Amino acid sequence: MSLLSDDEIYAIEMNWRVNAIRMPKILKGHEGYIITCLEFCGDQVVSGSDDNTLKVWSVLTGKCLHTLIGHTGGVWSSQMAGNIIISGSTDRTLKVWNAETGQCTHTLSGHTSTVRCMHLHENKVVSGSRDASLRLWNVKTGECLSIFLGHDGPVRCVQYDGRLIVSGAYDNLVKVWDAESEICLHTLSGHTSGVYCLQFDSYHIVSGSLDSNIKVWDVETGTCKHTLMGHQYLTSSMELKDNILVSGNGDSMVKIWDILTGKCLYTLAGSGKHSSAVTCLQFNTRFVLTSSDDGTVKLWDVKTGEFIRDLIALRSGSNAGDGGVVWGLRANETKLVCAVGSRNGTEETKIFVLDFDFDATDYE
Repeated sequence: MSLLSDDEIYAIEMNWRVNAIRMPKILKGHEGYIITCLEFCGDQVVSGSDDNTLKVWSVLTGKCLHTLIGHTGGVWSSQMAGNIIISGSTDRTLKVWNAETGQCTHTLSGHTSTVRCMHLHENKVVSGSRDASLRLWNVKTGECLSIFLGHDGPVRCVQYDGRLIVSGAYDNLVKVWDAESEICLHTLSGHTSGVYCLQFDSYHIVSGSLDSNIKVWDVETGTCKHTLMGHQYLTSSMELKDNILVSGNGDSMVKIWDILTGKCLYTLAGSGKHSSAVTCLQFNTRFVLTSSDDGTVKLWDVKTGEFIRDLIALRSGSNAGDGGVVWGLRANETKLVCAVGSRNGTEETKIFVLDFDFDATDYE
């Protein structure tokens, strides 16, 4: 891809901020079911659902390229890199798929309960299960390389950097494992309820819990450096980049933190705030994108914390989360992909693809 000119960069930013939003592509599938996981890689989107399938979509044409059939239970976790898709299911297995052909190349068996989370690094994936164990797999061969035992509750989140594995579970603990030796290096205790989400940048671990607190840990010593207080409920999603953490919570709030100081830089609130639980978020050097049970996707300025505008606002949205909801989002510099639906039939299950790319004809 050629480097963009300053004019093109500015045009893209204005498309996100102020210009009329183009009509989205609407990808319809998984009718009547929840889209449980969403991946966006290159020109392809992968959606997983509790209808036991995954679908591979082209963001360029909006067409479904493949329906991945083989799981006998709902799909609850996924990862994608290049042409490799990995899915985890209530049927206790992981499956490795070829995104180009739609074929299943391996079924990874061994867990004795739902595969709830996973993290892919190069040709290895770590899976976490409701059976309280983690497993490390080679996705090329399908071989189980290691089993990690030590949690006393279902494993809800996992991160892996090729050397260390970090896991969070409903036993209120975070554990740091050496991937090669299978040794638990640290058990991080301090949360008073289950750990639901993690971020790990090889130096710091950030854990979010149902106890409403977020904790920042030193990965080498296992010490808690900061407890980030201010949310009121479950921290459901987080993203960490260059010591800046953005957290979304069941209290409808989004907060921006500096993990080195432990200070909250901004609370994304005001007249544009979400009116129900935050379901997903992403951020870059310019923007924070957030989705919610209230049926909206909101755009915020990451440097000032100011609300910019709604990118999606479902007419069936609801403050109580009982209307149309946005289950998840994924974005790159020019496109936004959102999984939308409802729990009571008020909104069709579908995926929106919004394009904010530079188009020369728009600026002639």
